[in-house]
Amino acid sequence: MWRLYRVHKGVLRRHRQETNTMLKKLDSSQLKVGMFIHDLDCGWMEHPFVRNRFLLTSEDEIRKITAARIRGVVIDCGRGLDLDEAPTVSEAAAQTEAEVVALAADARRRAGASVRTPLGVELERAASVRRRAVEVVRSVMQDARLGKAVELDEVAPVVENITESILRNSGALLGLLQIKNKDDYTFQHSVSVCALLVAFCRSRGMDEALIHQAGIGGLLHDTGKALVPDAILNKPGRLTDAEFEIVKRHPRDGHELLLRAPGIGPIPLDITLHHHERRDGSGYPDRQAGEAIGELAQMAAIVDVYDAITSDRCYHKGIAPAEAMRKLYEWSKAHFDPVLVQEFMRCVGIYPVGTLVLLESGRLGVVIEAHPANLLTPKVNVFFHTRTRAYIRPETVDLSKGLGFGGGDRILRHVAPEAWNVDPLRFMQLADD
Repeated sequence: MWRLYRVHKGVLRRHRQETNTMLKKLDSSQLKVGMFIHDLDCGWMEHPFVRNRFLLTSEDEIRKITAARIRGVVIDCGRGLDLDEAPTVSEAAAQTEAEVVALAADARRRAGASVRTPLGVELERAASVRRRAVEVVRSVMQDARLGKAVELDEVAPVVENITESILRNSGALLGLLQIKNKDDYTFQHSVSVCALLVAFCRSRGMDEALIHQAGIGGLLHDTGKALVPDAILNKPGRLTDAEFEIVKRHPRDGHELLLRAPGIGPIPLDITLHHHERRDGSGYPDRQAGEAIGELAQMAAIVDVYDAITSDRCYHKGIAPAEAMRKLYEWSKAHFDPVLVQEFMRCVGIYPVGTLVLLESGRLGVVIEAHPANLLTPKVNVFFHTRTRAYIRPETVDLSKGLGFGGGDRILRHVAPEAWNVDPLRFMQLADD
């Protein structure tokens, strides 16, 4: 029986290797009629095709891809034309990983790396802060639908509470942000963008007044979605062109709604109007490009995409935070400012808080705190052993320290929780808290 299992496992491994060899990554400028599109490397809702996988049968289809400003494309050489010089998906991923690891090893925080409150203590407070923030965003959206002006007196204290939680221990709130109910996605997403943007601004050494304004912008950036019908917002399939045009109105609608709010500042207004703009001019609503996009709007765009692609939605399953970081790094070559993306990676970590990682020892652990200087050596709470396939007594391991000092292990890679049927967020609390 064991021999049959090993043979079967070997066959599966060879099949995966052969499949990866068939899949190649190339720039959309290299596409030719006769190639089979396996994946368009963009947000699922951002391309002009009904399907993600199809055979290219005309130059018009290629022009549609390039017109949509889609750069990275994966082709299946087993179902269409090949391109000899193109790297396989595995080779392209290895190159990206090498670049990300090199960046991480040389990372240095500019500000705000200290932790003032133990994670276990702050988790409870952070959960309360998050609940209150979601309630306020829900109220803002309901008022907007009724034509009422946003009350900044309700919003400002929420942003202050989020900022204070980030100051005490950013890992607590940022870790909790990964727990989302897809039915409340719009409200929870707004809270996540606010908290991530506050942490991002703080890591860049911005002053408190600017951070507060950015936080208000993050919390209110999707206010315009209050005017989008629920049937479109929560549609489980691909939107029609007409439906997508309605969704694309939400930045301008939100901007107009916020203009009615007494005391609203220019930063929240700019973030709300321009968080969907892209450096290459492919965004909306104004198709701004390059430095024409405000710095905080660019930062909000990065944060917005990061949270969106890591969240489960009615039409797609979110990807792991560590994988999302690598996607942002790839997309920064066209859509985002590469320097800002790298600074966001230094802020959140290439293994963000809540990421499940496999250690060299064979243990699984959840990242609970980034190292202030070397992003490859975070603190990890280990709780499962892959060799025995059993839970172990939770232990906090500081990967920056040597054996005998609470360390002595190394991250091999990030892994998907479903691959081991574990919930890493259950083990967020430090083992010794």
